[in-house]
Amino acid sequence: MEIFEMGRTIRDRDPARPTWAEVLLCYPGLWAVQCHRVAHALHGWGLPALARFVSQTARFLTGIEIHPGAKIGRRLFIDHGMGVVVGGTATIGDDVTIYQCVTLGGLSLKPGKRHPDVLDGAIIGAGAQVLGPITVGRGARVGANSVVVDDVAEGLTVVGIPARSPKGCDEEATVGYGMPVRAGADPLGEEVAALRAEVAALRAMLQAHSLDRAG
Repeated sequence: MEIFEMGRTIRDRDPARPTWAEVLLCYPGLWAVQCHRVAHALHGWGLPALARFVSQTARFLTGIEIHPGAKIGRRLFIDHGMGVVVGGTATIGDDVTIYQCVTLGGLSLKPGKRHPDVLDGAIIGAGAQVLGPITVGRGARVGANSVVVDDVAEGLTVVGIPARSPKGCDEEATVGYGMPVRAGADPLGEEVAALRAEVAALRAMLQAHSLDRAG
């Protein structure tokens, strides 16, 4: 049964190494996915109101909102889970890990494909916002609190707002939340530093030009 497969996954991936009793009684991500299976089936049978009722009941009980239309693969591990939102045209592959307060959302009000595809083995860190009909590649990692609006290549780690790969980051050297191990891996800070250096250079050029004219 899938519930036991997911239980083994939780016990393997969670460093807290919970007991089976803890997994079954205290991990809302497990039950959110099981409720989604029911809601997704009802959605496919042309019963959208009943499907939404099941999904909203699961949201009330678990704090995790998964639209009935979303497609979810096997062994999805939603750790902690509170505040997770998965849009109706999102697709999640096998062996994906998602932490709390993650949104797989849309940017457009037009009908059609509006939400991301998260491929097998990806990790989405806590608070990350993955927006639009983009693809997070196999084994990719999205750092905590990042905002992703472009495709993420297979195996790549991205962090920041907007999310990008930090310079000098070993793609394999990441912690559980998708964050790079290298201290100071801050692409936004690096961009600001580069802009400051460019402004300083322009000021020096302008000062030199003013001195030439004065001479």
